[in-house]
Amino acid sequence: MKCSRFSEAQILEILREHGAGASIADLCRKHGVSDACIYKWKAKFGGMEMTEAKQLKRLEDENTRLRRLLADAMLEYAALKDLLEKNGDCG
Repeated sequence: MKCSRFSEAQILEILREHGAGASIADLCRKHGVSDACIYKWKAKFGGMEMTEAKQLKRLEDENTRLRRLLADAMLEYAALKDLLEKNGDCG
């Protein structure tokens, strides 16, 4: 299963199991993920509570949405600027 298919709650539970003594190899077999996923989750979510993980996810989603809006606005600006320059109406 892909790393991204797990919810924050599932990830935190897997990390709790590791913290309780389960080996990475056992967790990989049990949950069907690679060790790279677990190490990535440890780096990202290690020591977080559920509310913190949900807030992080919400902020990442908002960041992605805002980056897309900015990219769209920049493309529109560039297109309008090119149009004005071609029509000779600029400066």
